[in-house]
Amino acid sequence: MADYILSCSSTADLGKDHMDQRGIPFARFTFNMDGKDYEDDGIAYPIDDFYKAIRDGAKPTTSQVNVEKYTELFEEYLKKGMDVLHITLSSGISGTYNSAVIAADDLKEKYPERKILVIDSLDASTGYGLLMDAAKDLKDAGMGIDELYAWVMENRLKVNHWVMTGDLTHLYRGGRISATSMLMGNLLNICPLIRVDVNGKLAPFDKIRGKKKAIKALVDKMEESCENGTAYDGKCYIAHSDCIEDAKELQTEVEDRFPALKGKTRIFSIGTVIGSHTGPGTVVVFHFGKARTD
Repeated sequence: MADYILSCSSTADLGKDHMDQRGIPFARFTFNMDGKDYEDDGIAYPIDDFYKAIRDGAKPTTSQVNVEKYTELFEEYLKKGMDVLHITLSSGISGTYNSAVIAADDLKEKYPERKILVIDSLDASTGYGLLMDAAKDLKDAGMGIDELYAWVMENRLKVNHWVMTGDLTHLYRGGRISATSMLMGNLLNICPLIRVDVNGKLAPFDKIRGKKKAIKALVDKMEESCENGTAYDGKCYIAHSDCIEDAKELQTEVEDRFPALKGKTRIFSIGTVIGSHTGPGTVVVFHFGKARTD
């Protein structure tokens, strides 16, 4: 059985250091800030500087990984006689899955003896990262490429994403809400709550007044969606866009309610590409649970 590489993209939002430590190669999305292109790795443009620039009025735009970049990533390992299992950012929020499939199909003609498998994660940000870490654990334990492919397909919808946005300013700047909604929402401290649905798309499910109540509502949804409720003993990741205090408050709420978690809840920064769309003030909790349905 040939060795294989498990890869993803930078929008798994685990950070370059984590990816390097785990041995997960990743294709880099890019973003444009003030007329200059940067790679989405948290190094080319430090994350703190990135969110400060947005708060100061910058409006970054993003570019997905194209066929050429995927071809370069896959071929690096195909040339070494390795197979490839690549998991992409959700097709519900990006077209990058199609680019990866095109690259894989083209390379299969050049490397007919190799397996090149591409999966649409239907997950986003560090929820996508949580899936990648779980898959890498199984690969490290000796699971083969076909078995791991089947496991990811079976479990990708079991990654739950519960999102709170505490600052509506960026939603207004992005044209998603009106100026009146933004002003009234910020004045009344309204926090929209969002989930990722069965199609890997963002879907609002509630509006809560006040961050503390909104954070509690996220933890309530986590309890509701875990197979064993507060006895959940899997991993839990939290991500935030320049609102570390909110993330820490959410972490405390989660760890108080779920004492059997596998290790402490880990906090990650939402990366520059996903953060270009969320803006500052977003916090998310990710965990494995009941499969998403319509």
